[in-house]
Amino acid sequence: MGFYSKFKWKWLLAVAVCSLSLSTLFSLPATAEDGGALYDTFYDIGQGNRYFERQCSRCHGFDAKGNDETGAPDLTGRLRRASTEVGIFNIIREGVPGTAMLPVDADLPDAKVWQLVAYIGSLRYDPSTVELDGNADAGVALFRGKGDCDSCHMVRGQGGRLGPDLSRVGENATPDELMTSMTNPHDDVDPRWWTLRITGRDGEPRTGFRMSEDSFSVRIMDNDSNLWSYPKNEVQSMDRIEQSTMPSYDQTMSESELDDLVAFLFSLRREEN
Repeated sequence: MGFYSKFKWKWLLAVAVCSLSLSTLFSLPATAEDGGALYDTFYDIGQGNRYFERQCSRCHGFDAKGNDETGAPDLTGRLRRASTEVGIFNIIREGVPGTAMLPVDADLPDAKVWQLVAYIGSLRYDPSTVELDGNADAGVALFRGKGDCDSCHMVRGQGGRLGPDLSRVGENATPDELMTSMTNPHDDVDPRWWTLRITGRDGEPRTGFRMSEDSFSVRIMDNDSNLWSYPKNEVQSMDRIEQSTMPSYDQTMSESELDDLVAFLFSLRREEN
């Protein structure tokens, strides 16, 4: 076989391989059900992440943890409106009527939507594979006893209202994040849990969580769950406190007790029917 024949054979083989690769890369699934497995590589996840940061982070945040004020859900835990890749694809493509979740541009290729689905899927993991040092039953006792956590936090309708409802906290927080929230509660406090110190027309300063605010009024809830409303034109002073009202358990609980609390909190998920 001459040099020209060898060159021609290699060239034809390269063209065939390239054609096959391009057809695989750019072919679109015939239906939504066909697409998920085609776009689940590290490359696809990275491309989905890039699109998410450009288009989705404005509502859901760069960490995909959501935003209570805008109603954007946390995408790192169990999703309420979709439990499959196809369901997530359809929500991205079609939006959710009556909410701020709008459909993506109709010209956006399905491949790009699937890459976004792959990225969202990469944010979650199977909690049953996580090994914890603590004991959840012992954690329940600490939550209701020594920790006095239920004076501020509600779990399945039982407890206080001065902190986030923890009924499903295990779906949206990792064990490391739960530990940090107990040992360093002032780290990255959600604006929903900032407090306001307001002095109104009566000259009495009051501190509470900001429940609502607009151009004309502001309303807070104090530690006794009393609501106070103030017209903005009658407010003498208003200071924002961005620290958490939750105490740190770093010095008041042992390492094993903290592990037990984490085990209990991580077990809190939607109750299956």
